[in-house]
Amino acid sequence: SSPLQVIRPEPCGVCGSRIRFGKAAIKCRQCQLLLHPKCQEGCPTPCVPRPRHHAWPREGVLADFAPAAPPLVPVLVSQCVTEVERRGLTETGLYRVPGAEQLVREWKRRLLQAGGALPALGTVADIHVVCGVLKDFLRGLKEPLVTFSLHSAFLQAADIPDDAACSTALCHLVSKLPPANRDTLAFLMLHLLRVSHSPECKMDILNLSRVFGPTLVGHGSANPTPLVIMEDTPRQCKVVAQLLSLPPDFWRGFLGPEQENLVPK
Repeated sequence: SSPLQVIRPEPCGVCGSRIRFGKAAIKCRQCQLLLHPKCQEGCPTPCVPRPRHHAWPREGVLADFAPAAPPLVPVLVSQCVTEVERRGLTETGLYRVPGAEQLVREWKRRLLQAGGALPALGTVADIHVVCGVLKDFLRGLKEPLVTFSLHSAFLQAADIPDDAACSTALCHLVSKLPPANRDTLAFLMLHLLRVSHSPECKMDILNLSRVFGPTLVGHGSANPTPLVIMEDTPRQCKVVAQLLSLPPDFWRGFLGPEQENLVPK
């Protein structure tokens, strides 16, 4: 790392407070993390050197970020989830409590720029920031995870009063999703089930579905009207609650044994 002077105010990668114009800062040559000199001690993990890589697009559909080989889960998603499971499953209000917005934006920018060759997320002091990056990435996709074309079908399936028929319809729709969307949805559902089973998180399926309804289900078009937004919101939550009620083995079936390598048990 080498000391330098800050030209535009940027948040410190460790404490999150702004490094002001003209102040000294330290930037790691390998992972480009910027921090206050006094925060250097708080940078516990060795960083990930940046191999030659292509930055990810600033926006795209999920498949634009997915790896070439299955399971087709973007590295950003699996790394955020791994970090949350490593040290977040004892945090109250996981995914409900917001992380500092500026840090969420900064880390998301850094992760997209790294195209999956990540600076270590272990240096993010607040786990809610990692949760925020994951939600922000999913919300920022050009179309929601359930896709525009299947959006209304998911809403209708979740409204089926008979539980067995509702589950059958949803399983059928999940299998019709593009492979990257399907694998990523399966990976996220298994993660959210683990969060829901943690008594300290106090995030049951209902709470999680409220948080993830708008993020995963979104709307049926890129520019919904205020009325559509209002009508969609309760139905989005219902879709996620029903998806989380499907048997975990259904989700595991899409990920196969490789999924074991994505999240440490």
